[in-house]
Amino acid sequence: MAQVPQTFFDALAVRTWCGLALRALGRARAEIDAINVYPVADGDTGTNLYMTWESAVTAVEAVFEGYETGCGEPSLADAVHAMAHGALIGARGNSGTILAQLLRGMAQVLAADDAGREPPHLEGGRLRLALRRAADSARQAVAHPVEGTVLTVASAAANAAERAEGDCAAVARAAYEGARAALAATPGQLAVLQQAGVVDAGGRGLVAVLGSLVEAFTGEAVREVPKVPEPVAGGHAPVTVPGAGLCVAAAEAGGPAFEVIYLLEAGDTAVARLRERLDALGESLVVVGGDGLWNVHVHVDDAGAAVEAGVEAGRPYRIKITHFGLGDVHTGAERPTRERAQRAVVAVVPGEGLAGLYTEAGATTVLARPGEPPASGELVQAVRRAHAREVVLLPNDAELRHTAAAAAEQARAEGIRVALIPTRSAVQGIAALAVHEAARRFDEDVVQMTSAAGATRYAEVVVAEHQSWTTAGICQAGDVLGLIDGDVAVIGPDVTATAETVLDRMLQAGGELVTLVIGDDAPETIARHLQARVRESYLAVDTVVYQGGRQGALLLIGVE
Repeated sequence: MAQVPQTFFDALAVRTWCGLALRALGRARAEIDAINVYPVADGDTGTNLYMTWESAVTAVEAVFEGYETGCGEPSLADAVHAMAHGALIGARGNSGTILAQLLRGMAQVLAADDAGREPPHLEGGRLRLALRRAADSARQAVAHPVEGTVLTVASAAANAAERAEGDCAAVARAAYEGARAALAATPGQLAVLQQAGVVDAGGRGLVAVLGSLVEAFTGEAVREVPKVPEPVAGGHAPVTVPGAGLCVAAAEAGGPAFEVIYLLEAGDTAVARLRERLDALGESLVVVGGDGLWNVHVHVDDAGAAVEAGVEAGRPYRIKITHFGLGDVHTGAERPTRERAQRAVVAVVPGEGLAGLYTEAGATTVLARPGEPPASGELVQAVRRAHAREVVLLPNDAELRHTAAAAAEQARAEGIRVALIPTRSAVQGIAALAVHEAARRFDEDVVQMTSAAGATRYAEVVVAEHQSWTTAGICQAGDVLGLIDGDVAVIGPDVTATAETVLDRMLQAGGELVTLVIGDDAPETIARHLQARVRESYLAVDTVVYQGGRQGALLLIGVE
């Protein structure tokens, strides 16, 4: 079915582009993984690009959902800022980090020009400027730019766009064709690509993204990028070799042992010093972002030193360290086989405190920080990391239902038996984990865990960020909200008093056990106060308290 073309570069065009590009990267994912040989032949560029873009799509969809309550439509600035921020916090690997900066560069131009809508024939000028800013900012983010990579493809796209005339469709098509030609020439610019007979994997992903931009504005799919690139002038025709990403060990022999990635809250001056320090520690350094939030990527031999440098610069979090030596990427040796467990539990948790609790109970955890829900790719990776034949997946958030379902489906396609229990809160997950028994039959275990989760009512106490209509009336920014089973039930001025009202309402329907998960920002005395309330008014009810850490909500409550 043909895509309805977008005339203007507005929020709907951004949403359309995001959806088309996610599908395009999904189709090309395996191919891009197979040709990945630079900067490290680890076969993950397609996956990293897909997960980065998926995070951008999730952020854009969240913006549109926020306007579905009759509050109008999101602006172009809303959509492009969400897209860039989503990519930044979800960036994976060298390629994903550069992609995030490309989107940030585009957002800087598109959001600044969102004051008024231009006629269609003038809209192309805005897109030309956005592609130029994207290419330049991405190149500036890389410590030592290398030609024959995604940076070359991005620059070629911007150059071609600047020569184009007309509306967004004409500019997008010119950028796509320029990128496509530059991609075919990458083997002649980078020896490792010439040796492997492949084009640059990151550039291949960018061509897919730009092709989706053309489709968004024309309604027509672009011609496929050939798997065998066009002949390079003066050279032979490179051939895409499936699995080549795992075959060119000699090209990267002796390189750094670790890839280190983290998000960093820090100021510009501290980040400038961090760049210098990390540049001295390793290679493939890419630092993207701004306005106090950065995504840092580097390849080093001393992973601890790279993290310590981030600590000195600000607050690093969502730290991911990958050892390149684990497998046949560099050595050609097979990875030692670890015996699969029969069953495992994978759970999404909202804070470090609960992550520790779940881990102690034997679960593999995925940390969901406030405003940063995990993408389906992260859940799939966690399922793989659990290394079990059977996996019970606990999303612990109603908003993650579709994401978790997509992850479960992908894991099943890889031969893992996955059961998704639709837990809507971490306290429901605690109840499910409490009755989990790996020795039981899988189906029976899932039934018992599902029953325990379903028998647990859940609530949370949060602070309203802005004025809005709720099921309990109008709330103002700064009001304390008590949500029971996902709906606002109480609006009050005081955290402890609101929490007590919520707890009383929940216990009116009965209960045997109250679970309290205390966030870092909750009053210090709230746990003692609520425990005393339960002891005095509900004699047959027990209470357990856990520290949740930076979990977003001030308080989580479960009643079984």
